[in-house]
Amino acid sequence: MSGPEKRPFAVMAKPVGSRCNMRCAYCYYLGKGKYSAHARQTRMSFDLLEKLIRQAVAASPGPVVSFTWHGGEPTLAGLDFYKKAVELQRKALPAGWTALNNLQTNGLLLSDAWCAFLKESRFDVGLSVDGSQAVHDKNRRDLGGAPTFQRVRAAAARLKRHGIEPDLLCTVNAESQERPLEVYRALRALGSSWIQFIPIVARGPDGAVTPESVSPEGYGRFLNACFDQWVAHDLGRVDVQLFAEAARVLAGGEASLCTQRPDCGRVPVVEEDGAVYACDHFVDPAHRLGFLSAARLESLANGDRQTAFGGEKGRLTAQCRRCPHLTLCNGGCPKDRFALSVDGEPGQHYLCPGMAAFFDHAAPSLRQMAALSRRGLGPEEIMNEMKKQEEKL
Repeated sequence: MSGPEKRPFAVMAKPVGSRCNMRCAYCYYLGKGKYSAHARQTRMSFDLLEKLIRQAVAASPGPVVSFTWHGGEPTLAGLDFYKKAVELQRKALPAGWTALNNLQTNGLLLSDAWCAFLKESRFDVGLSVDGSQAVHDKNRRDLGGAPTFQRVRAAAARLKRHGIEPDLLCTVNAESQERPLEVYRALRALGSSWIQFIPIVARGPDGAVTPESVSPEGYGRFLNACFDQWVAHDLGRVDVQLFAEAARVLAGGEASLCTQRPDCGRVPVVEEDGAVYACDHFVDPAHRLGFLSAARLESLANGDRQTAFGGEKGRLTAQCRRCPHLTLCNGGCPKDRFALSVDGEPGQHYLCPGMAAFFDHAAPSLRQMAALSRRGLGPEEIMNEMKKQEEKL
C-alpha cells in the first residue's frame, strides 16, 4: 500500500535569520531576530543544514526540489556554507533528481569567487535593486548609511560576466511610485530579462501605513506606466512577473505567484535556529509551526495548521467575490488585508484600488496580445500591430 501523495512545496531557508549588511528604510524583516531561539547564533549549523536538506528531499514528490536562500542577507552565511549545501544536496538527492537553488541577495558581497560558484552550481539569483540611482539610494543604504546603487550595479555586471542573468527584484514604494518610467528604464538598462515589482506596504505600531509605503493609487499608476512601456518596447525581451501572471490567467491558466492564487502556504520558512514558520510575511510566534529539532519538515508543511493558514486566503469580502478581476487577484496577500471594503466590511486588500486600475488598463491589451500570438505573430510583430491599432484610436 502506498503512502499519502506528496504535495510539492518550496523551502525558503534563512541561514542567517534577519541579519543583514544593509539598513533599508522599509525593511519588514530586520526585527524578526527577536524570535530566534538562539539569540547569539549567527548562522545555521551544518547539522541543521543537513537535516533541512534531507527532510526537504524526503518530503518532495520530485524530481526537482526547490530551495530559496533568503534573509536578511543570505550571503552573510559565507561561500563555504553554500558549497556545503550543494554537497549535501548531491548526497541526499535520488538518482535523476535535481535541486533548484535560488539566492535572493542585495549583491554587496558578490565577488568573482561567489559568481563563479553560483554559475557552476546553477543557482538562480534574485538581485534587489530599486531602479534608478536616485530612487534606490533613497531607501537602500548600508550599515554606515552610505548609498549602495553603484555597488549593486557592479554586482549585476559581475554576475553577467560570469554568465548569470539575475532576476531584478524592485520594490515599489512612496519614492518610486512617482517615477515609474525612470525606474523601469533603469531596470531595463541593467540588461536582465526578468523584473519583479514588490509593493511596500508596512504599518507602524499604531496600525497606520508607514511613509515609505506605496499608496493604492500610486501603485496603480506605477504599474500602468510600466505596462505601457513594456507593451510598446519590450515584448519578447523582458518579462515582468505581474504582467506574466495576468497573461497566464487570462489565457486560461493558473497563477503561480502566491499573492495571486486562491490559496497560499506552500513556501514554509526555516530560520537559522530551525524554527519553521507559515510564511515569510508571518514570522511570529502565532505562525510558528514548530522546530526541525522536534518535528519533520513534511509534517509541518502539510500539517493542519499550515493547511488552515493557506486556506484562510479564500476568505474574501463581498466586494472581492463580486469583482470582475477576482481570478487575477484572489484578494491579494493576506498581510495587506487591513482596509475596509466599499460596503464597510473589514479584510479588504489595501492595494485593491491600484490593482483594479491596473487590471482594467492591462487586461484588454493582454487579451489582444494573446489573440495575435494565436495567429502566429511573434513579439516584434505583436508590438507593431499593437502600435498600429493604438494609432487608429
